[in-house]
Amino acid sequence: MNRIKARDGTQLYVKTIGQGRPVVLIHGWPLSADSWDPQAIALAEAGYQAIAYDRRGFGRSDQPPSGYDYDTFADDLADVLEATAATDNVALVGFSMGGGEIARYMSRHGGKGVTQAVLVSSVVPYMLQTPDNPNGVPQATFDQMTAGMRDDFRKFFTSFFKDFYGVGYVTQPVSDEQLHWAWMTTQMAGQYPTLQAAKAFATTDFRPDLPHFAVPTLVIHGTADKTVPIEATGRAVAQAVPSAELIEYDGEPHAVFATQQDRLTRDLLEFLGRR
Repeated sequence: MNRIKARDGTQLYVKTIGQGRPVVLIHGWPLSADSWDPQAIALAEAGYQAIAYDRRGFGRSDQPPSGYDYDTFADDLADVLEATAATDNVALVGFSMGGGEIARYMSRHGGKGVTQAVLVSSVVPYMLQTPDNPNGVPQATFDQMTAGMRDDFRKFFTSFFKDFYGVGYVTQPVSDEQLHWAWMTTQMAGQYPTLQAAKAFATTDFRPDLPHFAVPTLVIHGTADKTVPIEATGRAVAQAVPSAELIEYDGEPHAVFATQQDRLTRDLLEFLGRR
């Protein structure tokens, strides 16, 4: 199966590998399901069925004119689960904005079929800095991102991915080829979906969704994440969700799926194996 139809008719690209208990991998902004390939292969080799899909507007999925909000994203996830027959004993793994799909699915769809959840460098529970969320990201930062994407969409992501992967003057945790792949993948997405999805993850407050995490939940976050600061997200989830366990990757940036590929895979398999 490569494409499924969401409830509003949007065609979503889905790929599966392996047989066994379903583990659904939800990618981050602005990439695609392929960002999960190393973990998907390891999961399949360990006896799981890895399911990954491209979010609407990104990768090989359709670019509809609407639906770039978390209610719709959660409905898309529900439709992927149904189409792939992942209806029982499901583990959901979300990276970055993908964590938002999990949070909204747990509340909007009652966490149907889900028995474990993993939030990796996730935007949950709330990214925006407000009086009651002082550790969030200032609105001015998101405004600058929007202006940069509108001014020169191609150029913006060249610099964006340096922080995303933790590349600096003396640090190069990933190859130039990894950076090139990320940039090329971003260009598969439409400018409009990319802007709308950024607005969604920047402004959606998932704090009301947190009480619905009634399953064992693993939170993994880099302490040097400049894209999604850990204090407002990973640590906040660990404090608010009784079933959550936090693993901090000391000194790691946002893209731990690449900078700590093997460690992330081990932590996922260890957590999944407890079920």
